[in-house]
Amino acid sequence: MMKKDRLYALTLYLLNHGKTSASDLAKHFEVSVRTIQRDIDALCQAGIPVCAFTGTNGGYEILSDFKMNSQLASNDEYAYIATAINGLKTVTNNPVADDIYEKITAISKNSNIGMILDFSALREGDEKLLQTLQSAVKNKKVVRFTYTNNGGETRQHCVEPIAVIYKWYAWYMLAYNTAKQDYRTYKLVRMEDVCITEDEFSNEHKSAQDILNDCDNSYQGKVISTRVRMRCRGNAIHRIKEYLNGQLIEMFDDGSAIMEVYIVEKEQWWIGVVLSQGKEVEIIEPEHIKERIINSAKDILFLYDKL
Repeated sequence: MMKKDRLYALTLYLLNHGKTSASDLAKHFEVSVRTIQRDIDALCQAGIPVCAFTGTNGGYEILSDFKMNSQLASNDEYAYIATAINGLKTVTNNPVADDIYEKITAISKNSNIGMILDFSALREGDEKLLQTLQSAVKNKKVVRFTYTNNGGETRQHCVEPIAVIYKWYAWYMLAYNTAKQDYRTYKLVRMEDVCITEDEFSNEHKSAQDILNDCDNSYQGKVISTRVRMRCRGNAIHRIKEYLNGQLIEMFDDGSAIMEVYIVEKEQWWIGVVLSQGKEVEIIEPEHIKERIINSAKDILFLYDKL
């Protein structure tokens, strides 16, 4: 990254993240601490009010009343933003997204990046639920709802919603459970009778991204990503690659292949994908995933044996 570009990126980073240590900035921009110190000096000379704080919690921070010029991006960059906003429209049908899209496209002057994002398949069937939860997040209001867990048990919950997230092939709400005093995710399709209460948040929370980073690769304290190896034959090789993002590990003379995929055990749809391939897919490891597929197949056979 050229120095001019790095200075611009450094300014945006400090505006978006607040006080940050020199070592963290150096790590983020992949330069030395000394280089960051020189960059900060350059920003100060350019008139950008960067304050330096010493001590254990020291770092650099731009004064809160500093504003960037409104022309932050080029026409092509605004076109990328418009494309992303247009994709968001296909998910939520939110009129606010429509307004933003109109404003951005006016700025981008019809620049074309040659890409369309259509996420309409990600809708939960009721866009009002997404809008309700977004409203609760914005206004910092407690949400009450009835929730059915993976075991079929139904309970009422009152939580402080942090964000609505599309992850692990489904929509979730990231929230702070005051009863359990920890952050949890709730699958939207399992939520019923959702309403926003008048109760405000009990305390301030970090950003949703920071919370997710603290719990990276975890689901309520449990590892959620599991590596699975399978032997695939025929068209199943291409289907596993397409549907489960399978990676080819080894190819054999008989046309079969060892594929490696990463699945979320809490989810169910990958089981259907594997079972739908019939005898063309054989789970090799881990053993507990193999047993899960075997038991699912036995349940299907038992159902039809009764007929």
